[in-house]
Amino acid sequence: MDIKKIIKPTTIIVIIAFLIIGLYALTEVNYFSYKQVAESKDVNASVVVIPAIGVFEKINNVSISQGVYIDETSNIPTKGDTVLYGHRTLQGSPFLRLDSLKKGDVVSLEWPGIGEVNYTVKGSEIIAPTNFLDLNESHVNDVNNQDLYLVTCHPIGSSAQRLVVTAELDSISPINETVLEQNPQAHWAWLITAGFLILGLIVAYFTPAEERKIILAVVIAITIVLAYFCIFPISSQVWADQLGWLNSLMGVN
Repeated sequence: MDIKKIIKPTTIIVIIAFLIIGLYALTEVNYFSYKQVAESKDVNASVVVIPAIGVFEKINNVSISQGVYIDETSNIPTKGDTVLYGHRTLQGSPFLRLDSLKKGDVVSLEWPGIGEVNYTVKGSEIIAPTNFLDLNESHVNDVNNQDLYLVTCHPIGSSAQRLVVTAELDSISPINETVLEQNPQAHWAWLITAGFLILGLIVAYFTPAEERKIILAVVIAITIVLAYFCIFPISSQVWADQLGWLNSLMGVN
């Protein structure tokens, strides 16, 4: 039996496209779901807020695959220079628009035990991935002369270079407890799942009737998998490691 007579080549292409989209959607669904689980166990997690580019992220000290990550070799605010890393593609893409920051933009770190630490952006640069940030030891414990470095890959979808935005400590005020309690990403996993299902239904609607059931079956099957990971996520780091081969194949890092 000729499979081409059962499934048209165009339908096969659509199915492959949905499988790829579904895999990337699964990465984000698992990321946001696992992030909810991890952050619920760390009620005192610090938060980075960058209004100019819509960043509102809790900071972790485990892995960049779990969101915004503080470099273990750097200092916490007011104790010296601080370095934060974040992805621009996949894993929530917290620093997707980091290159849009301009001189004078404000970056705030809500840090339990310290307060709301406000920094003002003073510039950015592109460096090689092999370059190491040279933290100024004279800034240690000098609150009048400390910097914050925000680091991500550059350009988008590549790890060929690093984009580094530098901001200087401007002021310290009492911590904003409301910000610590907020979680604007709480429902993103389910929203991505719903978005995928809606996209699939739209495509199926415009698919010839004889092929529609096949497309619907694929879309519903992937949606069920997405829903499962909304409820039972695995470690973001484990998932990122497993997806590495696909990232390399698609040229995404």
